[in-house]
Amino acid sequence: MTDPGERLRSSLAADQSSGGVSSSGMADFDSPIAMEALRATRVLHAADQDPFPAPGRIRVITIANQKGGVGKTTSTVNLGVALALYGLRTLVIDLDPQGNASTALGVEHTVGTPSVYDALIGDSSLADVVHPTTASPLLRCVPATIDLAGAEIELVSVVAREHRLRRAIEAHITALPPEERPHYVLIDCPPSLGLLTLNALVAGDEVLIPIQCEYYALEGLGQLLSNIDLVRAHLNPGISVRTILLTMYDGRTKLADQVADEVRNHFGDLVLHAVIPRNVRVSEAPGYGQSVLTYDPGSRGSTSYVEAARELAERGVGLSPIGQIEDSGTPPVPVTALPVGDAVPYPGVPRKQESQ
Repeated sequence: MTDPGERLRSSLAADQSSGGVSSSGMADFDSPIAMEALRATRVLHAADQDPFPAPGRIRVITIANQKGGVGKTTSTVNLGVALALYGLRTLVIDLDPQGNASTALGVEHTVGTPSVYDALIGDSSLADVVHPTTASPLLRCVPATIDLAGAEIELVSVVAREHRLRRAIEAHITALPPEERPHYVLIDCPPSLGLLTLNALVAGDEVLIPIQCEYYALEGLGQLLSNIDLVRAHLNPGISVRTILLTMYDGRTKLADQVADEVRNHFGDLVLHAVIPRNVRVSEAPGYGQSVLTYDPGSRGSTSYVEAARELAERGVGLSPIGQIEDSGTPPVPVTALPVGDAVPYPGVPRKQESQ
């Protein structure tokens, strides 16, 4: 009988030399362990593979759903890590007072840590509160501390309170040289429709909604969409729902298939083809201060998030810039109008400036 280790090495060598590869892109292994090893190798050596395509403009994506437990934070963290591992500069902004995204990225967020609270309420800039992560040199994080829990009350009396985060992001990115500007800014929202989520919707140019494959997850979705319409009508005319991500999919149940079909029928092409399965490794990873991609790169959860991030990046290539850089002395332009690295923007229609 062939030695399993030798068989794995032979399979990997055959795959790398463009041997037999199935339609899914995986070598036709007869061993689940060998297949998992190949998946892990591809994630761990992402830098040696073709990078994800850079968007034509900076994408500021608000990840929102007022229902808790649907995978907002998990998706923010793992999509951010996947984008960074495959060559795209990414900034994750944790806007949830629980600070779970900060935990998953291994970023300190105890009381007193410079955080997004200081940028929203105080005089700090995002540059003062951004932290590196261990997941990738291309991934940075603005953490959230428990101080953020009182931010909604403190913001009530602040002028233009809905625009605080947007202006902080614009000022931060404008100050960076083009080669250091992030390709993606991912904003993790709290499970509510309060002032923090409103700030995130005003700051973003597109919304990604994670939907758990259970019927309860569909309840209240109409209210979220109505609020997005109100934000577009009164505060941020550029915001729109561009992406739906199905999470916690359990292929053993008919219910998951029914919910997935219903969501796809209703939202059409907005729904990513990649689906995030229920996977214990996804739940375990934050306990070690990691994403699932670094905790168990060969797991189904890891490869599913890589495919979702790849699809998200490929869709971003076709997005037109919202505006362009104006000459010095003109009013600020949206951050998405700024050039990002080697991505070359082309003229568009600048968005109407926000009223003071």
